[in-house]
Amino acid sequence: MPGLVEFQLEFGGGATERHIIDFYDVSQALLGFQRSLALTTHLVLNQEIITQAPALKGAQIFCTPPEDGSWKVNAMIILSGAYALATAPKDTPLGNIVHSVYDYVVSESLGVHVDYDKSLGQLYEEAEAKNIQVPVIEQHHVDSLIEKCSTAITEIHRPIFKNESAQRAKITSSVDGERRVVGVPFDIVTYNYIHESFEADTPELVEGRVSSYNSNTYKGRIYVAEEGRPVAFELSPNCRSNYPVQLLVASLSANAIRDYANEWSTVYCKVIRVTTRSGHLKKY
Repeated sequence: MPGLVEFQLEFGGGATERHIIDFYDVSQALLGFQRSLALTTHLVLNQEIITQAPALKGAQIFCTPPEDGSWKVNAMIILSGAYALATAPKDTPLGNIVHSVYDYVVSESLGVHVDYDKSLGQLYEEAEAKNIQVPVIEQHHVDSLIEKCSTAITEIHRPIFKNESAQRAKITSSVDGERRVVGVPFDIVTYNYIHESFEADTPELVEGRVSSYNSNTYKGRIYVAEEGRPVAFELSPNCRSNYPVQLLVASLSANAIRDYANEWSTVYCKVIRVTTRSGHLKKY
């Protein structure tokens, strides 16, 4: 079975300097690590978002024994089924795409904006130039994945914020022998970002373009030029009637095909800012 990509989760500081870590905390962190990898891999291979990690199709995720030093564990994604028979890693940038999607999810979850076109968009252009067919993952799909991985990425912080047997963590990937950092280092600051929220007292008006929307949760993401990035949002209960939803879906439809001149592309929303303790905008 051909290997696709390897990820490594490493904890440092605190008790890990003595080669130990709280057992329960790290077990929950590993569940979060595996879940976020499984959901990301499934999206890349099957162009759909699942809600349960065991539903992963086309690949398996194997774990190697933890390493001494700063506490480390490796997760290897192995292609299975039809992908194992039809895909040769040396002929496909699938591993790079999995890395880039996971990097986007982790970075955006922890408050660091990634330019989708410069990361994944560049990979698709390179594959097209080499006449290599790869699954194209639209930005609104990856934005929806961020929402599904939020709890999992929070749990990766558990050894840092719960019993504090670790002070920091980082995730790296290895594709074709090249080791690369995924997202940003995890610490108590990134935990507070993903965990703590503060709502503004008064609403404000924003102008933006919807890049993703989930009709089941009333959540999505909207690109706001003043912020320079897509911002997560959730419709308030009194705005979940047909007309507001139709406006959002019309904007999403126009922007999905990059029809920015379309009159429905831009929407105006009255929002409450939800920020971190330091004032960084998390969502509307």
